[in-house]
Amino acid sequence: MVDLNATLIAQIINFLILVAILAKVAYKPLMQALADRQAKIAESLETAEQEKQAAEKLKQEYLAQLAEARTQAQAIVEKAAKLAEQTKEEILKEAREESARLLKATQEEIALERERAIAELKGEVVTLAVAAASKIIAQNMDEQANAKLVDDFISNLDGKKIGGLPC
Repeated sequence: MVDLNATLIAQIINFLILVAILAKVAYKPLMQALADRQAKIAESLETAEQEKQAAEKLKQEYLAQLAEARTQAQAIVEKAAKLAEQTKEEILKEAREESARLLKATQEEIALERERAIAELKGEVVTLAVAAASKIIAQNMDEQANAKLVDDFISNLDGKKIGGLPC
């Protein structure tokens, strides 16, 4: 039994020496590595949180810019619609003015043509009256002969169209 006790004591002493050596040589570096790793993980978590907050801030800025862009687009559309309406009204106004001007010019031209036609007709009537009078004067006859002469003159008018006027 002595051998057993001595062996047990030797093993305990060896174990304690091994623990002391490991504590001095391996435990401190192992603990330092664990502490470094824990610090690194904590730093990574903090960085991830900061990046998450930065991403959220960018998202909010993006949404604000998107809302502003929509507002501007709506304003542009409304301005374009208003401009289109104004342009339409201006074109319609110009078309009405041009139509009125053309109508007035046409009415003036018709009035001038009418006056010209009346003046020409008066000239033709005068020519016809002079021609009839000269025939009547040239053949100063009795009433029956004058009536016959007028009838012949009128029938010649239909056949010859004296003076260029259709009868």
